[in-house]
Amino acid sequence: MLLAFRFQSPGPIMFEIGPVSIRWYGFLIASAVLIGVTLSQYLAKRRNINPDLIGDLAIWLIIAAIPSARLYYVIFQWQEYAQRPGDILAIWKGGIAIHGAIIGGTLAAMIFARLNKISVWQLLDLVVPALALGQAIGRWGNFFNSEAFGKPTDLPWKLYIPPSNRPPQYLDYEYFHPTFLYESIWNLLVFLLLMYIFFWGLKHRERLKVGTIALVYFVAYSIGRFWIEGLRIDSLMFGPLKMAQMVSLTLILLSSIALVWVYWFRRSLPDVVPSSD
Repeated sequence: MLLAFRFQSPGPIMFEIGPVSIRWYGFLIASAVLIGVTLSQYLAKRRNINPDLIGDLAIWLIIAAIPSARLYYVIFQWQEYAQRPGDILAIWKGGIAIHGAIIGGTLAAMIFARLNKISVWQLLDLVVPALALGQAIGRWGNFFNSEAFGKPTDLPWKLYIPPSNRPPQYLDYEYFHPTFLYESIWNLLVFLLLMYIFFWGLKHRERLKVGTIALVYFVAYSIGRFWIEGLRIDSLMFGPLKMAQMVSLTLILLSSIALVWVYWFRRSLPDVVPSSD
């Protein structure tokens, strides 16, 4: 069958140089950051915004987003990390949450925008396409780590998980939904949508409002994440509820209201400085 794929990770190690191991997870995250900064700087030029500003913002985002993503993950997996606190900082082993990165990155962007007297929504419009592309790349780190997979499946496309990585209740199952692939493809589609809106906006500047690209990202990404999270068996939980689904629904609701506010009521979004809309 054309759609018959059997995925199996070759392992988390990309290559080794003496005692130093280069892991796929770290390599993919670093690549996503580099590609993302380059892309956002290109988009800034097209919007007549100083690309050096994006380079400075990237430092803020890295400092804020990665620790926030890790902290978010550790908080909701505290029972596990309380037993091995030495792994709390071992981010190269996997275990970051994009919603934590979004929270930390957004707060950092707000402070940066305030200090530089620029609309935070203008900055987010330049950053979120790169974020979506970076997520599409970074999800393959989950593949190499054999983590963040879905429920058992016998579909033609499936992911083999070694016994050491299977939850105890699924030890008798070999194949699982490749949710890393689902989300990677979804994020790539979101990226293409955002890029289309961006370039459409260059020709229709008076019709594309500041903040639209960021809001569309929050809605589009969250729709896919809500569905995909329903397939996963390793979700971060808040009591009986899947945290990622709760956050996704909140983002969809708030962003949809904001889009109505901007286009139906023709009002500007709240900002750290007045936008040039």
